[in-house]
Amino acid sequence: MNSYAPFSEIEEYCLVEGKSGLFYPGTRIENISFPLTISAVRAAICSCLANDDRPVSIFQNEPVSELLDFWKHEYNIKRIDKLPDSPDLFDPLIKGDINLMATLQDLTNNCVTPHSDFPVTALLETDNGYIAGVNIEVSAWSLGLCAERTAISRAITAGYGDKLHRMHIYAPKGDFISPCGSCRQVLSDIMPSQQVILHHGNQTSSTHFVKDLLPYGFTSSSIKRKK
Repeated sequence: MNSYAPFSEIEEYCLVEGKSGLFYPGTRIENISFPLTISAVRAAICSCLANDDRPVSIFQNEPVSELLDFWKHEYNIKRIDKLPDSPDLFDPLIKGDINLMATLQDLTNNCVTPHSDFPVTALLETDNGYIAGVNIEVSAWSLGLCAERTAISRAITAGYGDKLHRMHIYAPKGDFISPCGSCRQVLSDIMPSQQVILHHGNQTSSTHFVKDLLPYGFTSSSIKRKK
């Protein structure tokens, strides 16, 4: 599993077991805007939920993710100390030719939106295929993940962080769909020179470079990166 931790160098990872028996990996995804950092547990649980599965247990050695107790309580998850000899790992990669719009539409069935009732889906292109993401809402609104960040955290965890290309985003109930500010910041950190294709609710689409979605976005050479 692959973390993105240029500031702390904390190799934080975990495996969350779903009710299906699949194990969902999660790793730490840091951001230059520190509060937008995604913990390993948050990444793994949102990946599980985005696969229409339900988290039942978690395996994590030190370091332990921030707010681990929240996630355990939110889904009544038990912590386990030992993994099966050959855990069945979730593979987020969609290989081969796909119908982009049909896939984006089908993914809306996996969105978890009890608060907003506003489904959003994403497909992130890599060298090897597509990584899907959907928006996940939890009781603490700020701890959910948008579709874009679900896809990015899955891709980095699976080892595709240096092979990211375009991202497609779809929101059937949106007039003009566009990434939120937090997603723009994360996209700017991870794939600033790539394109985002927005598929709007009125059946039109528009293409934008990530760097144009967040003009004057936060950067600083003064923030300490580990070497």
